[in-house]
Amino acid sequence: MRTRLPSLSGVGATWSAKRRLAIVALVITGLLALAATVALFTGGDEDHDQAPAPSASSSIAPSQDAPQPSSGAGQVAKPPQLSEPVAYAKAVAAMLWSYDTRHTSRDQQLAGMRVWMTQEAKYADWNSVAAQVPDPVLWSRMADNGQHAVAKIGEGHFPAAFKQALSDDPSAITKAYVYVVTVNGTQQIAWKGGGGGAEDRSVTLAVQCRPGHDCALAALAPRVVP
Repeated sequence: MRTRLPSLSGVGATWSAKRRLAIVALVITGLLALAATVALFTGGDEDHDQAPAPSASSSIAPSQDAPQPSSGAGQVAKPPQLSEPVAYAKAVAAMLWSYDTRHTSRDQQLAGMRVWMTQEAKYADWNSVAAQVPDPVLWSRMADNGQHAVAKIGEGHFPAAFKQALSDDPSAITKAYVYVVTVNGTQQIAWKGGGGGAEDRSVTLAVQCRPGHDCALAALAPRVVP
């Protein structure tokens, strides 16, 4: 029987209310009212506006546009040099939804994910990212099954609430340059014996993109409404 990485659909539930409020406050003042919202944004917002840069609707295929594995980190992709929040968030999602227990240990998986994080400790929530990796026992069972997965990214966008808050107070983003981005896609999972399947995925991320610097991951963002 196969075992697989846990779905990201419930990620916000692992955050305390205090932590959610803190991260949202750092993102933008206008989102404070949404910090306690528990409805994950899973679709329905067709307005895919984003900061000037590559199209938010373009896909990232793991074999083509996704970052390549980093040396010494198993099959975990290394962070790309991107300065546009939506493009970077899509690369993060591709990394989170791709793994290969045949060639990557759990420690390598965590180490490879860690390098995506912002170096500004004030804005980084590593625990929200590390929580996506199964515990050692489960990872071992997945490895026994030769389980691996690749991601196909469909689209990424700023949630409507974030865009509205940014419109209400454009200067607020300059406090931390942390952007909220929702990414949707598909995860293709396979294991020994020819088994496999595909699952839809959606995740809301907080990414930091300071002017003149490459973007970095801050956290898996608190759940927000469209």
